[in-house]
Amino acid sequence: MTDHAVLIAGGGPTGLMLAGELALAGVDVAVLERRTTRELVGWRALGFHARTLEVFDQRGIADRFVSAGMIAQTTAFGTIRLDISDFPTRFNHGLGLPQKHIERILADWVEELGVPTHRGVELTGFTQDEGGVTVDFADGKSLRALYLVGCDGGRSVVRKTAGIAFPGWEATGSGLIAAAEFDEEPEWGMRRDEFGVAGFSRPDPDGPIRAQAAEDHVGEGEPTLEQLRAAIVRFYGTDYGLRSAEWITRFSDTTRQAEAYRDRRVLLAGDSAHIHSPMGGQGLGVGVQDAVNLGWKLAQVVHGMSDESLLDTYHDERHPVAARVLHNTMAQIALARVNDRTDALRDIMGDLLKMEEPRKHLAGMVSGLDIRYDFAVLDGPGAAPGESGESGEAGESGESGGSGGSGEAAVDVHPLLGRRMPDLDLSTRIGELRVFTLLHNARPVLINLAAPGACDDSLAPWSDYVQLVDATYDGAWELPVLGTVPAPTGVLVRPDGHVAWVGRSASLDGLTDALAKWFGVKER
Repeated sequence: MTDHAVLIAGGGPTGLMLAGELALAGVDVAVLERRTTRELVGWRALGFHARTLEVFDQRGIADRFVSAGMIAQTTAFGTIRLDISDFPTRFNHGLGLPQKHIERILADWVEELGVPTHRGVELTGFTQDEGGVTVDFADGKSLRALYLVGCDGGRSVVRKTAGIAFPGWEATGSGLIAAAEFDEEPEWGMRRDEFGVAGFSRPDPDGPIRAQAAEDHVGEGEPTLEQLRAAIVRFYGTDYGLRSAEWITRFSDTTRQAEAYRDRRVLLAGDSAHIHSPMGGQGLGVGVQDAVNLGWKLAQVVHGMSDESLLDTYHDERHPVAARVLHNTMAQIALARVNDRTDALRDIMGDLLKMEEPRKHLAGMVSGLDIRYDFAVLDGPGAAPGESGESGEAGESGESGGSGGSGEAAVDVHPLLGRRMPDLDLSTRIGELRVFTLLHNARPVLINLAAPGACDDSLAPWSDYVQLVDATYDGAWELPVLGTVPAPTGVLVRPDGHVAWVGRSASLDGLTDALAKWFGVKER
């Protein structure tokens, strides 16, 4: 017997997003949260990038965030701003919004979906067997589930109990962030020195001042008001009459990634699986996108639609994404330092990023709009002989769609395969439909752009789950970074918004293979 099909340890953005994904798929899921209330102490993340906005839009909740936040060009690389206003997306910008508001909006959504949250519970460990996972709590109680997902942060109890290694790089610098009160008005904006940045802002118009200051050494332990004062004085020569702090937290550029995102019935997502410097503001979005990648796969396994091996694709797809984020945040930390040599490098990088191709490359990376999962195998779904494939553009999979090396046959891959599906305005028999609207219920969709009915027979075994839409689209197919790509005759879009099959002829080559791979083998 189980109390729930899935238990999620951690009620932050990653855990809440995963709970919503599972609830949409009809899975009995519950969230375990150590905090006794929804209230989040501190600001933590201050917003997110374009692809995360798209993910929320795929579920019909983007407007909730946009109405509460501030639209802005937030994409940057090592303090060098990158404009994405020319990117082909409805959200060619980022969103400024403190994490406490992000969590509030997600918590409201999850509550609407009927997901219970067990608050004030402290997970101390678990045991797993062939039938499920028993989760133990500090009060001596326990809960049983088929699966446990650790979304419980960088010090994850779930990851440690599972014995999953967390290798990486130790901190080279640290800083303090506080919600503070001052007798004098500070100098607004940011400053930099050889150790990092300092600055003052007011994220909430009626709230306390957000004070941030790098330390001149790698700090340890619980931060104090005196340590904050010393760091501010080092930058500004004054503490502006610092008198109190509602809270103070320490951050660093410690960089680590879990070796595996799954151990049998236990999985990791968000900061439990990867931690890095906040430089670039990518952390929250990567965790939310982990959840959206994992949710539908876990739901299909729970419902018996797919074999457990589908869960291995979660690690295969998301581990390279986070690895690239770790890599680029380390580069950004190096670029943000202040000394004559780094200043010279930053000047040169600034000149390069005024050029269109370098700007788009790095902006696509940081915003998450260039993510490509490497689905391609020789003669596999989406591949067609006799045409040239991608070359040189890796996406976040870290691999090219071109030849694997000397002597190997090139795998021809349509540029859409594995990438985010553009949110096109499709013409259908019931009127105009946005692609993302078709994803609101977190179900896959097959968009047939050939003759009406062309996909009916192929889809028949999956018709109770995969939505079929006969449509036309006359505009250009544009992707961020890549630009215009060939128009397909059909696309199979997974619940996470990534393209699992691309039709390029009336033959529908590879469609049934893709349906079976992602949505379970069906008897014909």
